[in-house]
Parts: sequence; structure tokens; C-alpha cells
Amino acid sequence: MISRARPSTAEPLLALARRDYSIFNSYRFALAFDLLYGLVDLLIYFFISRTFKGAPSADLGGAPSYFAFVTVGIVITLVIGAASSQIGLRLREEQLTGTLEALVTQPIRAWQIALGMAGWPFGFALARAAFYLLVAATLLDVDLSRANWPGCVLVLLSAGLALLGLGIALGALVVAFKRGNNIIGFVSIALGFAGGAFFPLAVLPGWLEFIGKLLPTRFIFDGVRAALFTGTGWGVDALVLLGYSVIGLPLALWAFSRALEYAKGRGSLAEY
Repeated sequence: MISRARPSTAEPLLALARRDYSIFNSYRFALAFDLLYGLVDLLIYFFISRTFKGAPSADLGGAPSYFAFVTVGIVITLVIGAASSQIGLRLREEQLTGTLEALVTQPIRAWQIALGMAGWPFGFALARAAFYLLVAATLLDVDLSRANWPGCVLVLLSAGLALLGLGIALGALVVAFKRGNNIIGFVSIALGFAGGAFFPLAVLPGWLEFIGKLLPTRFIFDGVRAALFTGTGWGVDALVLLGYSVIGLPLALWAFSRALEYAKGRGSLAEY
């Protein structure tokens, strides 16, 4: 009987991330249009902000203008999308091609599969976020002169951990029930809108403002805006996000493991 040695903890994670990067890199035009779409989004809000320049506005969380405020919303929404939709879509594709079934037979744990598949979407989303912030600062007059860059990095890392749990939990939904893509898309939009991506929470209806204040995305937007526009006040947001990740990530990994077992039991790890 031939036994296969279990690889080191990090090896499967890196292998899955490298594989996803290779697949993504083979579609160069898709990458270009993906980046272009984000730039067009920035330009739309840039001209909206110029249209209403000088009009009374609600508290913008330290941002010097509405465009600066919404730039952070757009950029962070990309990261939210990577967490909530890309992981689920990738898992669904693995099911349809049969590669998820083959992957599960390898000597790696369920949590390594989950984290490995999340690696590339998160890494690329953070790189896009940095690129769009650079464009906004250099070409679209967003003032980042007071930015606390170490603070911004810490908030983003805390946000990444918090959103990672969300993405893996939604991925578990796709693995178990195979038809979770519509729900995932709705969750991604709702987390951005209700969390304060495009408008201050104070302008939302009272019941929606109350919900928004409880969402992890609210602390991401507040923390990043504080770090970029005032340089202070981001520490509490980072700590709250770490609290979300300490609770949410282990629960999400457990749910993903159970979802794999459930799908194996039903014979639905692959569809042909």
C-alpha cells in the first residue's frame, strides 16, 4: 500500500495561489478591462462630486471632499467583492470542472483548501486597491498628505482577516448547495452600501443606519478613511475588525469543512 506524505502547512496554500494566478494571468485582456472598469467607476464619482461641489454635505469622516470619501468606498468595495464573491465563484467553477473532487482527495486539510483558494483573490484585490489610491492621489487631486500609512496597512490587514472569514463562509454555502452565487452577489453589494461605501451612514434611514453600524465593513471604511485623511482614530476600528476575525474565521473554516463532508456524502463535489 502506497502512502502519501502530508505536505507542509504552507505548501498547499502557496500552490493553490500560484495556480489561480497562472489561470488569471492567461487572460490578459480580462485583466486590462477589469482595471479599466475600476478606473471608470472612479471617474464617474469624480465628476459627480464636481457637479455638487460646494453643496452642504453630511460628515465625511475626515475626508476633504465627497470624492475622497467615495474613493475609499470604491477601493474597499473591491476587496469586499474579492472576499464575498470571488472565492465562491472559484469554488463553483471547481465543482463544474471536477477539480474540487480531485483536490479533496489530496493529502491536504479542508482549511488549507479554503485559505489557499482565498490567497490570490485577496492579494490581487489589495494590489488593485493600492493602484486606484495612487491614481486618485496623483491624477484626481485626492489629498493624502496627512495619511498614516502604517495605520492604513494595519487596518487593511485586520479587514482582510475579517473578510476572509466571510468569504470562506459564503464559499461553504456554494460547496454545500451549489446555487449560492446570487446570494453572494447580493451580500457583496449590501455590505458595501449599508456599511458606508458611497454615503455617510447618517443620511440613511434610521433602521438601515443602525444595521450599518454593526457591520464589519463600517469599521473598514471608517478605519481606512481615518488613517488616510486624518492620520488618527483608526486604532479602535482595527481592533474591532480583529475581534470579528477571531470569532468569524474559525467558525467559517469549520463551516467549510462541514460543507465538504456534506457534499462528499451527497456525491456533489463535482458535476459533469
